[in-house]
Amino acid sequence: MYPSTADGALGEPLELPRIMASKRPLLHFALLALTLLTTTIVGATLATGFRGNLPLTLDTFWSTMLRIPAEPSLLWMGLPYSLTLMCILLAHEMGHYLACVRYGIDASLPYFLPFPSLLGTLGAFIRIRSPIYTRRALFDIGVAGPLAGFVVLLPAAVVGVAMSHVVPGAATQGDFVFSTPLLLRGIEALLYPGVAPADIYLHPVARAAWAGLLATALNLLPVGQLDGGHIVYAFFSRWHKLLSRVLIVGLVAMGLIADSWLWCAWAVLLLFALRHPVICDEGDLGRARKWLAVAALGVLVVSFSLVPVR
Repeated sequence: MYPSTADGALGEPLELPRIMASKRPLLHFALLALTLLTTTIVGATLATGFRGNLPLTLDTFWSTMLRIPAEPSLLWMGLPYSLTLMCILLAHEMGHYLACVRYGIDASLPYFLPFPSLLGTLGAFIRIRSPIYTRRALFDIGVAGPLAGFVVLLPAAVVGVAMSHVVPGAATQGDFVFSTPLLLRGIEALLYPGVAPADIYLHPVARAAWAGLLATALNLLPVGQLDGGHIVYAFFSRWHKLLSRVLIVGLVAMGLIADSWLWCAWAVLLLFALRHPVICDEGDLGRARKWLAVAALGVLVVSFSLVPVR
């Protein structure tokens, strides 16, 4: 049992839970190493383009990857991107993990997902192996990940944008055009007043922050068993199912209107995670958690892009 405080403060459990030992440590480390490799390869491509002010094209990707066996030193160039992105993802998942530990909930260490793509990874996740019994625990576990990741992401975004180049039309050239979320646009406006977003060639560290913002926005959508879905369920459990279905339809419509395959694909994946485990708890979440929910909403707003990449 855990204490219930009248003012809703983030109270401590009566007994400190033990840290759960990983049941498959080799798998965790293997996935971590593979994800570091795939993200470093992507980082080497981004660094090559950044140093030469070259547009990001498929030819750039392939030529850089084919050069790596003969020039392994290229991997060193990719580390600023990969290490930054890995730290953001690790902070996000460890936020969830430590919240589980705090409430004595059995959870795995993070599983990283290597993938040969524009980002080099599909992100990371933890497995929660025991039930969550209280709304407070559910909320804390759901909100801890995005906020922890954002804390690491924010300074990376500032440093990355500060190291970027001003190159006319840089952001609109090449095979891939990336959006500019509100957070990055605000930092760009402060550091490069009067310069259009299309004229700023982002440093690989800033590109890693961009990837972190995309992952944060996807996770904070108030749907199903996403982090945002957990937060909504903690406050409005009766409306969770309806809101999730409405937002799934909204994602499909948004994808069709904005001609963005990402939202349609994400909507299809979320169909398999719409059902939320029932939590029978009428305890008050308190004022502190309500402010944290507002903070999470603010993080979603500054991280979201209608068309992340074309």
